[in-house]
Amino acid sequence: MKSTDAFPRLAWSNLAAQSAEQIGLAATPLVAVLALGAGAGETGFLQTAQTLPFLLLAIPAGLLADRMPRRRLMALAEAVRAASLISTLALAQGGWLTLAWLAMLGALGACGTVAYSVTAPSLLPSLVPAERLASANARLELARTAAFVGGPALAGALVGSTGAGAAFGLAAALSAGAAVLLAGLREPPRAPAATGPPLAALREGARFMLRHALLLPILLTQFVFNTAFFVLQAVYVPYAVHHLGLSAGEVGVTLAAYGVGMVLGALLAGRVIGALPFGVVIVIGPISGLAAALVIALTIWAPSFWLAVLGFFLMGAGPILWVISTTTLRQSVTPWHLLGRVSAINIAAYGSRPLGAAIGGLVGGLYGAEAALLVAAGGFLIQAALILASPVLRLDQQPRMAV
Repeated sequence: MKSTDAFPRLAWSNLAAQSAEQIGLAATPLVAVLALGAGAGETGFLQTAQTLPFLLLAIPAGLLADRMPRRRLMALAEAVRAASLISTLALAQGGWLTLAWLAMLGALGACGTVAYSVTAPSLLPSLVPAERLASANARLELARTAAFVGGPALAGALVGSTGAGAAFGLAAALSAGAAVLLAGLREPPRAPAATGPPLAALREGARFMLRHALLLPILLTQFVFNTAFFVLQAVYVPYAVHHLGLSAGEVGVTLAAYGVGMVLGALLAGRVIGALPFGVVIVIGPISGLAAALVIALTIWAPSFWLAVLGFFLMGAGPILWVISTTTLRQSVTPWHLLGRVSAINIAAYGSRPLGAAIGGLVGGLYGAEAALLVAAGGFLIQAALILASPVLRLDQQPRMAV
């Protein structure tokens, strides 16, 4: 029997956790550029450090999600993130904050993000019935996208007006609140998972996903998307400050447009999924991502605050439909006992983020941020071609739930 109050707690904790993450992620490069004099190479290094845990820890986190109470794992993950933010705040207040400390504590906070991101999709199917799975995913994403609207803009305003302390302090408080909400969540009991050798368990999950005709092209598309997106992310802040001439507050507004697009996409997701074939809904995201990258690249020749806003808006509006629809697809076709591991392999595709950030930092440092934006646009072209050539496009409706 599904718990009636567990899902709202999950949604609220998601809002608090994602708000903490977005404020921290937006504040870090701004502090690095404005207070520590970082350039494109240094911000690329920070992005690499903050995303490397997705590559290193996603698979172990998925194994844990299939072997221990998922609520407990998520609460511990938030506690780790809160600790990293509190430490960053203490260093900033003491005047000891450096690029190295920003990188190390950002990586620690990302460890919490990885465990939370792996476990939440595995927990959700036990909290809502199958027919409400897509709408529940949409509601979770709507809660999460609210963070993308307020987080970057708030971080930009706080860093610009009061410095790093207020931004990291607010993020730490939100993360601690998420941990408290998760600690009180009532997780329905489930049958014990297999406790065989970890490598055998991991191979079982990988074999299922890599042999699945629908999940494999989604995984590949997501890998390339994240690589390209973080090439762009690695250089955008110094590019926006130096090439577009934007202030910290204006940079925050352009990044917040990403969240506005995500909110609009999440609000419309139910209607779009009901009106269009399921496969068409999935491919909207990669196509919108390509359009967004081309608009942002256009600012190289036509520097414009509003073009940057439009590009980030498109980057949020279409890909949020991808997140909702592909998460629902994955939850539908994956047996319950594999959900943690399959979710982990999906999150491991975020391991391409440090690759993208490293590419962005390298290209930006050697050839300039403009060259990195063009590399990112090429990556978005590849990911759109991958999903359009796959059988995913031919899906008429959400598949039946696996047992």
